[in-house]
Amino acid sequence: LLLTDVAGVLDKSGDLMEALGTDDVERLVEDGTISGGMIPKLETASEAVAGGVGASVILDGRVPHALLLALLPGAGVGTSVSAPEAK
Repeated sequence: LLLTDVAGVLDKSGDLMEALGTDDVERLVEDGTISGGMIPKLETASEAVAGGVGASVILDGRVPHALLLALLPGAGVGTSVSAPEAK
């Protein structure tokens, strides 16, 4: 769990990407969708998944009860990063 002050990973239109596979991260960095401070967050999340964690979540800590909301599918409070086959 990475608690941060951003909504999560946003696509080029500014919409929240609720789920990513670790295989998506490099591609999104290369095409410029992901930049700046989101890169180390996603690298950390990907490394955790590669190390055996089922999924990592970049969670918007500004949202009240964000941790509880993250347990609900489609709550839109962050981005989950998992192995490609688990996405």
